[in-house]
Formats: sequence, C-alpha cells, structure tokens
Amino acid sequence: MLKIGKKFANFSKFRLITTTSTYGFREQDPSFATKIIHVAQEPEQWSDGNPIVMPISLSTTFKQEAPGKFVSCEYSRLDNPTRNTVERIVASLEGAKYGLAYSSGMAAITTVFNLLSPGDHIVSSTDLYGGTSIYLKQVADRLNIKTTFVDVTDPANIEKAINENTRLVWMETPSNPGLNLVDIEKVAAIVRSKNNVLLAIDNTFLSPYFQRPFEFGVDIVVHSATKYLNGHSDVLMGILLTNDDQLHDRLRFLQRTIGAVPSPFECYLLNRGMKTLPVRMRQHMENGLAVARFLENHPSIERVLHPGLLSHPQHELAKRQSYGHSGMITFFLKGGKPECRAFVKRLKVIILGESLGGYESLVKIPALMPESYQLGVPVNLIRLSVGLEYVGDLIADLDQALKAAVHCNVD
Repeated sequence: MLKIGKKFANFSKFRLITTTSTYGFREQDPSFATKIIHVAQEPEQWSDGNPIVMPISLSTTFKQEAPGKFVSCEYSRLDNPTRNTVERIVASLEGAKYGLAYSSGMAAITTVFNLLSPGDHIVSSTDLYGGTSIYLKQVADRLNIKTTFVDVTDPANIEKAINENTRLVWMETPSNPGLNLVDIEKVAAIVRSKNNVLLAIDNTFLSPYFQRPFEFGVDIVVHSATKYLNGHSDVLMGILLTNDDQLHDRLRFLQRTIGAVPSPFECYLLNRGMKTLPVRMRQHMENGLAVARFLENHPSIERVLHPGLLSHPQHELAKRQSYGHSGMITFFLKGGKPECRAFVKRLKVIILGESLGGYESLVKIPALMPESYQLGVPVNLIRLSVGLEYVGDLIADLDQALKAAVHCNVD
C-alpha cells in the first residue's frame, strides 16, 4: 500500500458529508435501501424451507403438468426463477413495471436497436460508449438503420434531427466518457410530441440510486449491470426496463428469441451485489467528489469534469434531475501520450483497466484504445472510476503519479 504523506493525511477540505440534498441534489427516498433488500425476496416464495437468501435455480427445464401447461417456467431461456427475481427487483428500483435481464450490457443495448426495421432512423448523442458507437456505425448502418449523431446537451439539436423515419432517440446521461448531461424532461417532451418515436436512456453511470429517468417520461432505461448495479467486477449482465405493456411484449419476445440471457449464477451474484448499492453509491459519491476537488486544484491538470463540481457547465441540471453523482470523473492531463502513459504507469493503488463501477478504482485512457473504438477523443482525456478505498490513499496515489507524469521519464 502506498504510504500517505503528511500533506494528504488530513483531507477534510476535500470530503463530502454524504447527504445529497446538502449539495443541492434531489432528496433521496429514505426507503430505497429497504426496497433493495426486501422487494422480490420473500422467503415464502421458495419451496424448500423458506430460505432468506434466494436459491440459484440451475435447471434448464421444468416439469409440465400437461402438454404446454407448466407451473411458472417452461425452459430456462424463456424464464428462470432466479432471473425473474432479479428482473423484478431492478424494475422496482427504477420505478418501472417491467425488467428484462441480458447476458451483457451490449446484449441489452442491441435488443433495443432490434426493435427497429431497415429504413428506420436513430438520433443519438455524439459522446457515446464505444461499443454502442461501433454497433450503430458498423452493424446497424449495414442493416440500413441510419443514425444521426448530435450534441444532445442542447435539446433543440434533437428536435432538428428527428425526421419522418426516426423511431428512436438514444442518449447517455451522464455520457461516457465526457460526462455530458441531457435535460431528460425537455427531451422527453420533444419525443412525446412526435409520432412513433421512442426515447431510451442509458443510466449506467448513475444507477437507479442517483437517477431514475422514468420520473421524466422516458420509454426505456438501460443498464450495464456489470457496473454499479453489481459493483464487484465479477458479473457480466445488462438490464432493460420499461413501463409500456406493448413495448415490454416486444422486448420480451426479442429476449426469448435471440436468447442472450444471463446464467442463473450471474443473476444470483447481481442480486447479492445490489443489496449494498445505497451504501456503495454514497461512498462512491463521497470519494469521487473529494478526488475531483483535489484534481481541480492540481497544477498538472487542465480541466476536471464532475457534475457535482460548481465548475461543471451543467451543474444546475445535475442537481435538478439526479440524486447525486457516482465515482465517475473525467479529467484532462497537461501534455499528451507520453505524459498519460507515465501517469498510469506510476499509479500504485488505482488500477489501469477496463470497466467501471466496482469497489476498486480503475483508470482508462480512451484515446489509447484501438482507433476504431474511441474516435475523436482527446489524447489527454483520462476516465477515472473512483472506488471505495480510503480516499486519502487515492489522493496520495494520484499526486505522486501526476508528479511523475510531469517529468515524463516513462520507459
């Protein structure tokens, strides 16, 4: 473990008392933690001794009472008791009627795009997760489903881009990796004024604890459950949620037909991981804001993006539509590739790696990914997922690595 110098042993000026309303965010539902522990977890529903912990149903098939007549499940690709439980609890957290689980975040995302037909049109944000961007540009486009990419921070751009063939508006808020926000309520009003257009929001960066887009009138909410929902970097899963009966039927048909469903064990792990979501998210917020404030005052940093900072251009919007912010920070290091490489090489506590939202802090340089994966991202942009470590250790680690980056004596 990195030793902490006296300079950072007392980091009180960077700390946050984790009451989101104290910092102007929306007042959190105090019963959220109770809901996440008890919804869909009634011991009486399990036939073998009323266990408190949900069993893992590994069976792929289920006995039928007569041909085509079954108790609740027929075949595990279609339904599974463990998966059904997870779908119910995530739906409850988001304030949705229906939840659907998938084998990955991309499996969930591409299911939404599979609602469309050749000739249909999508309006999407320009700042976008690389996997989604690749699909839209290299797969959907080949299927004659065209996408117009716009700056969605201005809702007027979305309205201008919608045409008679538009069937879907797709957005991330906050976005990956730029942490741009979308005024969900304004965009939802625009989409509702159009015919046959759906609005889907990727809510991965905030989780249902810090943002619930259905409160503003969206049609579909998407999560990479791999990230904050699970929180332990050991589950690969995606979630779709909706309140619309007909839309749910279409999505359920695609889920069962395409078959990109998670295993019962993955669902069990997600159910277990979610039990600590409120506690984890509050600590992610506290650590993240402390680190963001430290970076904002560091001489080696050009700019820091964190919606909880007064300097974020959409700080007021963040306070208006969310209940707080996670551990996600984007910052720009002074310099270029050599400085960025030197910085990540010198980190001792923070890990250079893909993904985000786990208990461990992870850092990534998007521009140094394959070019087709992150086109147009500034070379000095660094994405940091702040974990649950002691924040003094994180600040000390960042400080010594930034000092090494200035000298840029990387091998």
